[in-house]
Amino acid sequence: MSSSTDRAVRFHRLGDVDALQLDTVETPRPGPGEVRVRVITAGINPVDWKIVVGSSSRYTPSLPSINGNDFAGVIDDLGDGVTSWSIGDRVFGGARFHAQADHLVVAADALVAVPAGVSLAEAGVLDIAGRTAWASVASLALTPDDTVFISAAAGGVGVFSSQLARRTGARVIGSCGAGNEALLRSFGVEPVRYGDGLADRLRALAPEGITAVLDQAGRGTIEAALELGVPAGRINTIAEPTKVATHGVTNIGGHSLTPGLAELGELAALIAAGEVRVPIDGEFPLERFADAYEHLRAGHLSGKVLLRLAEDPAAG
Repeated sequence: MSSSTDRAVRFHRLGDVDALQLDTVETPRPGPGEVRVRVITAGINPVDWKIVVGSSSRYTPSLPSINGNDFAGVIDDLGDGVTSWSIGDRVFGGARFHAQADHLVVAADALVAVPAGVSLAEAGVLDIAGRTAWASVASLALTPDDTVFISAAAGGVGVFSSQLARRTGARVIGSCGAGNEALLRSFGVEPVRYGDGLADRLRALAPEGITAVLDQAGRGTIEAALELGVPAGRINTIAEPTKVATHGVTNIGGHSLTPGLAELGELAALIAAGEVRVPIDGEFPLERFADAYEHLRAGHLSGKVLLRLAEDPAAG
């Protein structure tokens, strides 16, 4: 049987974004217990470029390597023994070092079905940010009696954690720049500017006190929380895990990411029901992958960034 080829964003060396290139690779074939997915969208996360520049302590690529993790697409081939899926099923998930390519092969039990009413653009950005937000918000055990501060509340993880925190009934205050205040208000979140004087601004907004903090940005969030008297056990950081030992705060949702497919399915169901929104800050065709990475690295995002590899066959 003749082989076919795919496009893939790969890196052959560590370096800046210029280390990435669009290569031609052989189309993978699924083995027993695996499925092949025609990738339609692939979300980009900060860890993706950290891996390329060599600043990720969690992942060590075997070069050359395809980049990316988050994806959504359509199953187009089944390996032997797979009965849980059918060709044409719409699925999403995560596959580190495989996602930014026309096809990927993944274990059949590592996928989540895309519910009706959820686009492949929305599903394609959920794996890392959605699981991180779910775990970090759950770590705070919020109730309607809480007032929680979330830093970087309009960023890639923040757009999910802000909405999930509001669903607990807690009062939510989120830091952002001027351009994202309206977005946070649309979530029911009270915006506050980040930067010097943060503790004073939070004290003015919530004179009765902040009871919990979710740090997604660093930038002095933990120090401001401690200055305001928030107990260390109710401060969770995904941005500065090194502060765990020195301050006694927690790091759930970062390197200790625990939720899996069930939680992703629950999040997708909330999106399908219109109870959680998925703001897309930037969508780029695969050929413009470098622009997508630069857009992500520029920061001050209003949601997620994704690559589009093909049109959704079910769209329209």
